[in-house]
Amino acid sequence: MVRNGSVKTLDDKPPPPTIRDVDELEDLLSTPTRGVVTDLAEVEGDILVLGAGGKVGPTLAMMAKRAAPDRRVVGVARFTDAAVRDRLEAAGVRTLVCDLLDQREVEELPDASNVIYMAGRKFGTDGSEPMTWAMNVIVPAYVGQRFARSRIVALSTLCVYPFAPVEGPGSDERAATAPLGEYANSCVGRERVFEYFSRRHGTPGRLIRLNYAIDLRYGVLHDLGKRILNRRPIDLSTPVANVIWQGDSTARILRSLRCCTLPSSPLNIGMPQPARIRDVAGKLGELLGIDPIFTGREQPTAWHCDTSQALRLFGEPLVDLDTMIRWNADWLRRRMPVYGKPTHYEERRGVF
Repeated sequence: MVRNGSVKTLDDKPPPPTIRDVDELEDLLSTPTRGVVTDLAEVEGDILVLGAGGKVGPTLAMMAKRAAPDRRVVGVARFTDAAVRDRLEAAGVRTLVCDLLDQREVEELPDASNVIYMAGRKFGTDGSEPMTWAMNVIVPAYVGQRFARSRIVALSTLCVYPFAPVEGPGSDERAATAPLGEYANSCVGRERVFEYFSRRHGTPGRLIRLNYAIDLRYGVLHDLGKRILNRRPIDLSTPVANVIWQGDSTARILRSLRCCTLPSSPLNIGMPQPARIRDVAGKLGELLGIDPIFTGREQPTAWHCDTSQALRLFGEPLVDLDTMIRWNADWLRRRMPVYGKPTHYEERRGVF
């Protein structure tokens, strides 16, 4: 790592060959890029992270604090895992317990010029559709009203798009949404609610249509590696998945505060090119010493989106696909901690 002023950044140090343990993983995921440091310096005010207790929220909040150490960064969640809250506090992130479904509690949150909205529900939607809609649509209404004078960068998903031809560039931000299933429909609802309040109150924002973020404890590469290790077949019906290192996607999310628009507008975040499932599984199999088992026939379409706008705004991600594959294979081979939350990247009916 190198120092950008007094802040350590990742840009000029090559990725390590492997990641030793969870502490090193969390440090890597929360170390800012030079672009994060530069862009946050141009954005005044406190940073409020709503949904800071999930898979991505903790390292995003820590990255914001490391990039802007003199800035107040507040992480908000229910914090059912006390260890997550302790880790954030130790990193200098102030934490607040809040049930975002309780409008009175949302109204009592402190003012902040910058809001990163990470809250939402995906897994467990099937059979609990009302809760998914409440989390993905009602909560944004509370937040959009409460933080009308803030910048709001809100997380969304590539699943708001219809399937696109695998051989083309994928859906860009101008493509019509045509969601598949209750979860994706509720995500369009979340976007529309934030857009409504943006137009009503003049709130600048961005709607982050995120592809598949890669940690070593979960993610598409993790899912493929687990199937190989367990000698379970890999379905090739979904032939591609756009994966991006979580540290890179987090950096892009934070940098989006500087490029908010009025009204709020979508931004696809992922790698410049999607990963071919067959090719990735082959490389993982070589590293794990096990031949992958394949099933199904590659279909001509998939959830596949064009990330060229983000590439123009932020440049190339720092961590490439081969590095992510190597890290994941090593982590799985050593039986390191995992979340046990599959991505279901191969889902083609929209049921989660």
